Amino acid sequence: MRIRQIINRKPTELASALGNFAGETADLLLIFGSVEHFTATGLYESLHSAFPEALLLGCSTAGEITTEGVNDGTCTVTAIKFDHTRLRQGSTRLAGMEDSFAAGERLGQQIAAADLKAVLVFGPGVKINGSALVNGITSVIGSAIPITGGLAGDGGAFKETFTIGPDGVANDQVVAIGLSGEGLRFGHGSFGGWEPFGPARKVTRCDGNILHELDGEPALEIYRRYLGDHAKGLPASGLLFPFAMLGEDHNAVGLIRTILGIDEVSGSLILAGEIDPDGYLRLMHASTDKLVNGAESAAEAAIAMQQGTGESIAILVSCVGRKLVMGDRVDEEVEAVGEVFGEAGVLTGFYSYGEISPFTPGASCKLHNQTMTITCLSEA
Repeated sequence: MRIRQIINRKPTELASALGNFAGETADLLLIFGSVEHFTATGLYESLHSAFPEALLLGCSTAGEITTEGVNDGTCTVTAIKFDHTRLRQGSTRLAGMEDSFAAGERLGQQIAAADLKAVLVFGPGVKINGSALVNGITSVIGSAIPITGGLAGDGGAFKETFTIGPDGVANDQVVAIGLSGEGLRFGHGSFGGWEPFGPARKVTRCDGNILHELDGEPALEIYRRYLGDHAKGLPASGLLFPFAMLGEDHNAVGLIRTILGIDEVSGSLILAGEIDPDGYLRLMHASTDKLVNGAESAAEAAIAMQQGTGESIAILVSCVGRKLVMGDRVDEEVEAVGEVFGEAGVLTGFYSYGEISPFTPGASCKLHNQTMTITCLSEA
């Protein structure tokens, strides 16, 4: 397995930056960049020209992650040449939020294989039900195959996000890669670091990922009451105060839900993933130190699973809400991950509107919010 990476600063300089890959071949290009890069003319064409045999996979971001730390307004291209791993690509257009489960089914059918070992998937960050997407894929390939990835960002604007795949760049496509091969070593880890506060509130009316009422009151009204002055910045300020999902016994189920939008007319909150209609929700907040510790725990879990040798690629998908909380200290969570992987690990990734991963080894895949999710690829 061979890994090469460039960080491009300006969209107009991409073609020349790709010249640094001269003489290299690749099976897979991972591309994470700002909206400006994804909407620039010729992104797909330049990448395809430089690596005509490679599969392309990636999305726009709310911040780009590399071994150097966190960037904004850049585009990271990571070229991976596998020795033993086989790839199978899937891509489908998303016809609105209600199409999320069916889109997952379509993707699952495209990448399904008898020897499938793992899946990487990236989808739009808006107008999508991320948990329904994951459930759709799982319904085809089964719950034993780990699925990791995330939902695209657009710098925190929550207006229009993009992915890149076999059909180029689009604002409504979900893209995936299925990985197979006995030599593949695949590890994953997901951890938050958030703490609950305030009372647990009963979900009294919801529809999928739309939260209408808590304790019989309009959800938006209750949420605004808790946020105080922060409510003026909704929906973006909601990233600072996500919900912990609780079971009927008020115990946490290990899932966090971020607010992606609000509906003033109905008084509802649009969350990144589905909510348990019989469950409870509780607000959360975090400190930088706890988030950094969470990122380190995710890295330790991922590296413990993969037993490969030589180079490895670590794909970090961290929630934009974590970036907002940490502010100028955001590089610290990437540094903590880098220390775990050491010099043999190449880091790439992005700040997202939703993270996809099993919570623990052997568990079914879920959509997470406000976590640092890490996927590690290497070969035996």
